Amino acid sequence: MAETRFDIVAMGDAIVDVIASCDDAFLDTHGLPRGSMQLMTPEAADRLYDAMGMAREMSGGSAANSMAGIAAMGGRSAFIGQVAEDQLGMIFEHDMHALGVHFDTPPLVDGPPTGRCLILVTPDGQRTMNTAPGASHELTADAISPALIRDSAILYLEGYLFGPEKPRAAMMKAIDYAHEASREVAFTLSESVCIAGRRGAFQDMIDNKGVDLLFANEDELRQLTGHDDLDVALALMAGKVPTLVITKGAQGAMALQDGHRTEISAAPVEKVVDTTGAGDMFAAGFLAARAKGKPVRQCLETGAKAAAEVISHFGARPEANMKELVAL
Repeated sequence: MAETRFDIVAMGDAIVDVIASCDDAFLDTHGLPRGSMQLMTPEAADRLYDAMGMAREMSGGSAANSMAGIAAMGGRSAFIGQVAEDQLGMIFEHDMHALGVHFDTPPLVDGPPTGRCLILVTPDGQRTMNTAPGASHELTADAISPALIRDSAILYLEGYLFGPEKPRAAMMKAIDYAHEASREVAFTLSESVCIAGRRGAFQDMIDNKGVDLLFANEDELRQLTGHDDLDVALALMAGKVPTLVITKGAQGAMALQDGHRTEISAAPVEKVVDTTGAGDMFAAGFLAARAKGKPVRQCLETGAKAAAEVISHFGARPEANMKELVAL
């Protein structure tokens, strides 16, 4: 790829994870289905936060996690996401800079607070996630720097942020900027729950050649195409995007590119502790290798190594020396 200032710039939810331990009785008291992920209003999040025990905060968000992973691998990453001018917004900005991720989206003034995900961890390690997107879903096209998009080899977009009207319009504008500069656009469907109300919009974006590289798991691909037969779904989508990457959990991953199918096994892991962030780190590894011009198989293998590292401990961001692990 032509030399650029950044390897990857991502757009996604700018959220701070607030993590606390609790018992099952706490979940029952507050009517929270164990192991679930649900959306909350800022007011409901305030009430739950007040009831939580001692907590620790760290910046999160799917694409933001991926950019943190890329930076840890030695890649040059940047992030576009909306925070508010408040304490959590300052935490998010500080964390991204400390991790080596370029982040300069101006904070929102006189709007919703910075998005947060209140994560309750029971003694068995199960996580119950309660997300209040807040300012994150107020991202507009005006907050995007066209120069930043043009000076990044790959633009990476997350499905979580594609629902609300404002950030969706911002993403479409970013796609225009990227393709005008002959940059590659990567998109992740993020989560099966994202597809139900957005399937038509996702399909329109793909049909209009807005995506060059699509990340999905098998269930997401079936939902997007409307075909239960995986081979039919693969053939249909492979004809629409130049590179299709499918993650299969413990069964590994595959990529379809230029009519060729490449499959790998999952990277070995001694013990699976917490699968949070596995998809984010897989995408980080794949994109980091892709930006360096590595072949598809090596991109898949790098993604698998990164995913294996993050599921071996609690938290959605890597703890090992990722430069040594992936050796890019």
